[in-house]
Amino acid sequence: MPKTIITCAVTGAIHTPTMSDALPYRPEDIARQAIDAAHAGAAILHLHARNPEDGRPSVDPAHFAAFLPIIRAETDAIVNISTGGSITMGIEDRLAPAAAASPEMCSLNMGSLNFACHPLADRYDSYKFDWEEAHIRGSEGGIFRNTFADIKQVAATMGGAPHHAKFEHECYEVGHLYNLAFCLKQGMFQAPIFLQFVMGILGGIAADIDNLVFMKRTADKLFGTDYQWSVIGAGGQQMKLAAVAAQMGGHVRVGLEDSLFIEKGRLATSNAQQVEKVRKILELQGNAIATPAEARAMLGLKGTDKVSF
Repeated sequence: MPKTIITCAVTGAIHTPTMSDALPYRPEDIARQAIDAAHAGAAILHLHARNPEDGRPSVDPAHFAAFLPIIRAETDAIVNISTGGSITMGIEDRLAPAAAASPEMCSLNMGSLNFACHPLADRYDSYKFDWEEAHIRGSEGGIFRNTFADIKQVAATMGGAPHHAKFEHECYEVGHLYNLAFCLKQGMFQAPIFLQFVMGILGGIAADIDNLVFMKRTADKLFGTDYQWSVIGAGGQQMKLAAVAAQMGGHVRVGLEDSLFIEKGRLATSNAQQVEKVRKILELQGNAIATPAEARAMLGLKGTDKVSF
């Protein structure tokens, strides 16, 4: 069985500072947690930025530039910059950080969906910052826009010269796999591709094993053997789906973007704690963990010498 790649999604754009003191939003904290996650076994670091003053999601390239060189100086991990930004942002703004940094990888959401987290708002009586409650409640009326035109723009900007980035194709439901198959036929992407099954988001496919098997079976039908794949089990299904995916030959993603918890009812103290836990689970069931160099070879990446940070 091929080695298993662990991705760590360090901060994201959904959870807010009130929800966990461990969620990093200052650049020094994002850098430290990313580096610690890499040292714990994460070969890929999936990165968003935050406004360092109040923790709100940011796509300002300057906010990324405050932590990217630190991460590169202290770890060989693959940097994967999100083009998802936040659901309230347009594609031009969402593309700006990746275009500025020219990373080895960037994420690419393969279809639009209702992306909601509004039920979380009722768990908190007060908030650290005044933007948080409106951000959470507002997702009830939000649409995460990723049209074919948006996908084409990201592919054209990041996939060819001068960036030559590979994509983490985020698929929140089975229709997104068909969107990707269409885009491949249109010549937007070159195989092998890297799929990320995003499961457990309100508005997308539920995080259960039957759905994971269905997504994998559909990917086999559409892409044959010319792809790598990984899974996100958002929330409480994070570790269970990771264990099953690795047994099926897939890769895994953990991190405070996807779940704030280390087990039911107990908040994680860091991203590295989640990486350490999933690594232990995988190694106990016989999976070998891929190094960054091995992950680069598996995914066909350009190398750290060709990034712009």
